[in-house]
Amino acid sequence: MSADVGAEHELGKTEASLVAARRENLAALRSRGRDPFEARRFAVDTTAEDLLRQYEVLDVGAHAESENWNIAGRLMSIRTAGKTLFADLHDRTGRLQLYVRKDELGDERFADWNDLDRGDVVGVSGFMFRSKKGDLTLHVRSFEVLSKALMPLPDKWHGLQDVEKRYRQRYVDLIVNSDVRDTMMMRSRIIAETRRFIDGNGFYECETPTLLHVAGGAAARPFLTNVNALSGEEMQLRIATELNLKRLIVGGMERVYEIGRIFRNEGIDTTHNPEFTMLELYAAYWDVHDMMEFNEALISHLVGVVTGNDDKLTVGDREISFARPFKRISYLEGIAQHSGGRFTRERLLDPDGAAAILEELGLPKSPTHGHALDKIFERVLEPHLIEPTFVMDYPVIISPLSKRKSGDPDLVDRYELFCNHMEISNAFTELNDPDDQRARFEAQVRERAQGDEEIPHPDWDFVRALEYGMPPTAGIGIGMDRLVMLLTNNTSIRDVLLFPLQRQHG
Repeated sequence: MSADVGAEHELGKTEASLVAARRENLAALRSRGRDPFEARRFAVDTTAEDLLRQYEVLDVGAHAESENWNIAGRLMSIRTAGKTLFADLHDRTGRLQLYVRKDELGDERFADWNDLDRGDVVGVSGFMFRSKKGDLTLHVRSFEVLSKALMPLPDKWHGLQDVEKRYRQRYVDLIVNSDVRDTMMMRSRIIAETRRFIDGNGFYECETPTLLHVAGGAAARPFLTNVNALSGEEMQLRIATELNLKRLIVGGMERVYEIGRIFRNEGIDTTHNPEFTMLELYAAYWDVHDMMEFNEALISHLVGVVTGNDDKLTVGDREISFARPFKRISYLEGIAQHSGGRFTRERLLDPDGAAAILEELGLPKSPTHGHALDKIFERVLEPHLIEPTFVMDYPVIISPLSKRKSGDPDLVDRYELFCNHMEISNAFTELNDPDDQRARFEAQVRERAQGDEEIPHPDWDFVRALEYGMPPTAGIGIGMDRLVMLLTNNTSIRDVLLFPLQRQHG
């Protein structure tokens, strides 16, 4: 049977006929004693990227016959020409052209290629040469079929009509879209480099519970579940790791962090997914300014990792500089500045004044003062935060876990780092006064009663932990998915998640 010559060969055929043809090819291979699914392993000793780099200086027509290599991957095209054929093999690092000759393999083994299809996994052995057209190519001396693709591959999945299927069948998306695979591998590297950087600064990675009786540390609706082993007791999936990590600070661990999955029962859009990855980090004896320096150093390091030690990053159609120091702006002053001086500190910090500003902006009423401030910030200041910018000195009304600013009790020692209109990190000098913390929790109870369902129930045991004495501490939370979006120039969180949440198919 003829081999697939690429996606073009499969266009116009029904999926059923394509599957039937591939199963016939499988049966033909098995009839000759070559069952692809019997393979146990293949002794891979190189990658496509390594071979292309190692032989980049090879002249046109030159052969490196003395050096034999074993490489495995997926066939993405096969081009036959009588007694020879060319094929493209893709592995995790890229593409490598293969060259196969009938007079070297023999009639029987060369005939096996007639029963190979686009998407089959093979292992090949051979030497490198540069073809007359200038392409670096592996001259195949022997090969094994390691797995058979019984389903046909699309040529390329792109466009809105395919987006849901791409996310639902991510395994196919990764096969045919190398840029998606590159993004996911870069995500892995970014998270690994983040850990290395933090570990190098004397922090301990910790694991805190996902199932909690009270999910606190953020303003978000939790997911609810029941624990059969506890007689069906209701519990919540965590919405943050903050309170448990600060308990560890009380316990004397002093520098702790966690990179873990967080669950918030909220909407899905380009920057939100109900299940996401958060870095939270806490350092005893630091304040918000120490954390700002650390945050700046970490982001600059990761930009260098992605760009190859450049401090400029392409984001959308812009080139953004991450040269230190980053910009700094006050929360209230920034809103006043970008409203032409109309939205003053006094109006913003007054509940009635904030409500009036919402009306001026044509925004719906908010259930609480804090909620109103969030909506004003999003409309007035956030659109101007393109370069990496620390927004500092937040109002205490929207910062229930932050220490008050010295000399200005209406504000707290807090900042958020924004870039390209998107919040990347949130940090503050932690509140360690148990009486102040209790009073703020009580205020939250009143706000929840007013209708803000995102305000969590208070974790009174956390107040008890503070009563044992927590040292001065700074903390930070970084949304790793949004950070990966920024560093890989993606505009949707679903494009940096391997398996984004979706409605059940059908």
